[in-house]
Amino acid sequence: MANRYRRHNALMIQIGLGGVDEEENPRATLWGKRLEWPMLLLAIWIILDWYLKAKGIGDPFFTRFTDWFIWICFTAELVIMLALVDDRRRYLRHNWLNPVIILTGIPVLFGVDLFYSGVLRSLRLLIMLGILLKVSQDLRQILSRHQLGKTLAIALLFLVISGFLISGIDPAFDDPFDGVWWAWVTMTTVGYGDLVPSTTEGRLFGMVLILAGLALFSMLTASFSVFFIEQDEREMVEKEDRNIQRITQLEARLDRIEHHLSRAVTTLERLEALEARDREPKRTEPETRRPPSEPE
Repeated sequence: MANRYRRHNALMIQIGLGGVDEEENPRATLWGKRLEWPMLLLAIWIILDWYLKAKGIGDPFFTRFTDWFIWICFTAELVIMLALVDDRRRYLRHNWLNPVIILTGIPVLFGVDLFYSGVLRSLRLLIMLGILLKVSQDLRQILSRHQLGKTLAIALLFLVISGFLISGIDPAFDDPFDGVWWAWVTMTTVGYGDLVPSTTEGRLFGMVLILAGLALFSMLTASFSVFFIEQDEREMVEKEDRNIQRITQLEARLDRIEHHLSRAVTTLERLEALEARDREPKRTEPETRRPPSEPE
């Protein structure tokens, strides 16, 4: 798990979306996490802006406002993080794509039509992808447990293959995209009914696909449940460990108190013994009489 996260962070640094380094101060790390959600909303705005421009929807005023709004958000994030981090060169080196977008976006803001305007919007989409990856740590943890990542990859491959198969064996599907869509809603047991097999072979294949979808999503649901249950168990174990530590500390204190009490009792017993010895009457030895001296 740790190696996988290190590889992921190394990849994000190479593409200029490294974020705040782990060795930075706690304040910079905290604000880096706080800015992830506003930047996620900005990512959704970027998707909307990209869709409107791709479809040719929207007036020039809205386009100009969108360009300025996105540029201000990128600039504000960069200024805030540069003011908080300890090593500004390292932050710029790990997040080199942000200043590139800010600097290259200045001529576009003032209406200068340059050849890289479309490239700039593509870079914004790349930033959006990086933001989504930053806030998807829990999802990566879920997918890394119980081989869920491989399971989802196999399920996606199975969906694509099923789409091609059903479009080849059933005339109700015009192209593989319709087949993939039908396989998706069939495996998830949603069943919109917009596309249905018209032949016996297609219906038999649909039955097999439904069974496979039930098994797959039951396993995924169980794995997700296990993940959240393990989180609750981990919190309970941590609480139990803290309680055990407190009980151990209390036992150690009680042992020390008992040891001091035993020493105090021993000292009191010795003092009582000395006092009792002092209270006993002293015995006087009889004087030895000297014989009378003879007259000279």
